[in-house]
Amino acid sequence: MIAKLTGVVDQIYEDSVIIDVSGVGYLIFCSNFTRNFLKSHNGVVSLLIEMHVREDHIHLFGFCNEEEKIWFNMLRTVQGVGAKVCLGILSALSSDELSAALRSEDKVCITRAPGVGAKLATRIITELKDKFEILIIGSTLNPATDSVSSKELENDVQRDSISALVNLGYTKSDAFRAIQLASAKSVGNPSVEILIKEALQELMPNG
Repeated sequence: MIAKLTGVVDQIYEDSVIIDVSGVGYLIFCSNFTRNFLKSHNGVVSLLIEMHVREDHIHLFGFCNEEEKIWFNMLRTVQGVGAKVCLGILSALSSDELSAALRSEDKVCITRAPGVGAKLATRIITELKDKFEILIIGSTLNPATDSVSSKELENDVQRDSISALVNLGYTKSDAFRAIQLASAKSVGNPSVEILIKEALQELMPNG
């Protein structure tokens, strides 16, 4: 079983790469995130590998970090989500965006991934929303984002603030994350107006 490959990038394709390991080229399927990582690194690179063996083929899936590999395997547990759809989700959404989408139950955000319709997005949220934070070990999420759980956001002020941001044109996931950050930084019990003002600062490009 192949768990890791270290070598030199030989070719980069639309959905895969070839890694030359001591003269042997391995075809590895990966997300846009991992392909971009490989494009930005010259010389020797290492990829974590998930090896799938079937009667008619052997496929290698590569990841530049452990978190992406965990997401891949977790998404695969959802009925109707195959390896190709997993890579599509990981290509369309960053770990932060995917986490926020699950927390806020934002199926529209998840449907940005190719091959994911509203029904499948709902299934992904239903099956993963209560367990993904337990399984994502060593997450790269901002500690401030984690300091306020989704349960702590369940009050009228925060719900109204999220709703207001959505009405301003932000996605539910982006609004949820911004309110999380604003709530974590606020002292006491801020009003809707204060939360929205601070959240808009977080949503600014240099916020």
